[in-house]
Amino acid sequence: MSQTIYDIPVKSIGGAPLTLDAYKGKVLLVVNVASKCGLTPQYEGLEKLYEGQSEKGLEVLGFPANNFLGQEPGSDEEIQQFCKLTYDVKFPLFSKISVVGVDQHPLYARLTHSLPAATGEGPMRAKLKNYGLKPNPVPDVLWNFEKFLISRDGRVVGRFAPDVTADDPRLTQAIDAELAKSA
Repeated sequence: MSQTIYDIPVKSIGGAPLTLDAYKGKVLLVVNVASKCGLTPQYEGLEKLYEGQSEKGLEVLGFPANNFLGQEPGSDEEIQQFCKLTYDVKFPLFSKISVVGVDQHPLYARLTHSLPAATGEGPMRAKLKNYGLKPNPVPDVLWNFEKFLISRDGRVVGRFAPDVTADDPRLTQAIDAELAKSA
């Protein structure tokens, strides 16, 4: 039997080894997050989304990553403290990982190859080019706060560009559609 998304080893922000098995049967929104990014205020919207939909079966899972201009330089402890004090984040955070490159975490290898293109792709890529940055090629994660929607049965069913916010109708409608399905 092949490995599922639930079998991939990850670590809690506190360093405890675990898998996503505890989230089986829930709709997951996996987000690579960063504390020193222009998109960092998205933590607020993600927390609001989590608080509003968690009783219906949504879990927002934050994976800090320092892959983009060093925008997540802190230790796991510093990241956790920042998220708590600045945005009162209650959704689960995990230990910092790499989401692109030769040291890409297996979770992100699975996510990006399962769904190579992101909804809302384009404006963020153009902004990065305007700043003189060379955007990552598809299927790689473009930047911080890219979002992957995972169905209750562990399939990647949506991918959203970094500048698609938590209250964007494209994202909220996709989440609502997945929450409406039974496990």
